[in-house]
Amino acid sequence: MSPRKSNLESTIYLGDDGWWHGRVTMGVLPDGSPDRRHRMARTEPAVRRKVRELEKLRDEGRATKAGRKPTVGQWMETYLTDIASLKLKPRSLDDYWSKTRNDIIPGVGKHRIDKLAPEHLEQMYRAMLDAGRAPSHVVKVHRILSRALKIAHRRRMIGENVATLVDPPSIEETETNPFTQEEAKAFLLAAAKRPTFMRWIVGVGMGFRQGETLGLRWPYVDLEAELFHPRWQLQRLTWRHGCRDAHACGVRRHRFEPCPPGCAAHGSYKRGCPKPCTTTCVKHASICPDRKGGGLAFTRPKTKKSTNPVPIPPAFIPYLLAHKVQQDELREAAGELWQEHEAVFTRVDGRPIDPRDDWGEFKELLAGIGDRRLYDGSRHTAGTILNELGVDMPTIMEILRHTQISQTRRYVKGRSHLSKDAMRRMGDTFLPAPATAPEPATETKTETGDRRAARARARRRIR
Repeated sequence: MSPRKSNLESTIYLGDDGWWHGRVTMGVLPDGSPDRRHRMARTEPAVRRKVRELEKLRDEGRATKAGRKPTVGQWMETYLTDIASLKLKPRSLDDYWSKTRNDIIPGVGKHRIDKLAPEHLEQMYRAMLDAGRAPSHVVKVHRILSRALKIAHRRRMIGENVATLVDPPSIEETETNPFTQEEAKAFLLAAAKRPTFMRWIVGVGMGFRQGETLGLRWPYVDLEAELFHPRWQLQRLTWRHGCRDAHACGVRRHRFEPCPPGCAAHGSYKRGCPKPCTTTCVKHASICPDRKGGGLAFTRPKTKKSTNPVPIPPAFIPYLLAHKVQQDELREAAGELWQEHEAVFTRVDGRPIDPRDDWGEFKELLAGIGDRRLYDGSRHTAGTILNELGVDMPTIMEILRHTQISQTRRYVKGRSHLSKDAMRRMGDTFLPAPATAPEPATETKTETGDRRAARARARRRIR
């Protein structure tokens, strides 16, 4: 049958195979040849409908680009290497890579991005939850994948971001457990016996994050104006290969077989034995002779609000001055072994304190107080105690350097004794206590004869 044109650019015809075919001219390819798209269906009305849908996408400028689309795995690597790396902070980029390698690529990495369906994501999320992943972890994976697909949709590689059609699992907000005032004093009393006492004073008493505290540097401490300028934070970053062949570089560390049951080599690992390497593994950058971008590093805070100056309590100033004198003595004693980083809190040789060692010391200081997260013992504690001291929410927000007051409210935990006192004052406002206390109920039940006679005389007078 001869082809019939539905308009100047599209052609619909019945093929020798018994199927109806439609071809739509979408534009011109980079090499100058026409970009012709093909649609097919069993019936003529069905293929006409597909042709009209394709023409509408073309006319509205929403049609996908020509060419075979990459798989989800290929696109995620392109997105993280060439796009996200220009915007994300190093630690965030490490987290994106980790969740991409461990969750996204094994789950949906083999699907082409234009063939990815909501059901594929739902199946991946269910498998992650069944494997013991926390709902918050699954939500983070969902956000990373959704962001990557959003960029692909913006570049007309796909017609729709299917991640927006999927609801990730709900997250139950973690119950905070800040120190009470008595627990905070007990914690700092134990910390006073250690050289790192001022580090914990700043963390608990001012609500600094761990990275901000360990990343404090003397040029950004104004003792005269009594201000901290948290312009840096200390973070441990993942090493990256600097060589040309990352797979060959890590050949000594490649392990393609899973560990046997009862493996003793990884008995101390909190998450169990590591997963076997893939056949194209490019990890193990820590042994690369040209490794780069990893280890302990001073990085900029995530938001501009985080760099706002924070007033130093006047009572802290003498202790900071004494800490500076002590550090100068350590520098002089170390001599050539001293490694200058201008950090406020250092090891005995001048190097910054490792966040892992810092976390371990925090757990040691909790002996007799009760286990809790480091965030609970610092930022949540500072926000809660400030609220107990009568400081209003906007001021607490400025001290903790939050961008939204709703975030500050999550850092402040109510206390039962404060609620009881507040309700007592509420009651006194509406029903003030009587000037004379009412007679006890026991006396009204056991009236004497004199009282009964007086009541009888009063009744007679009324009559």
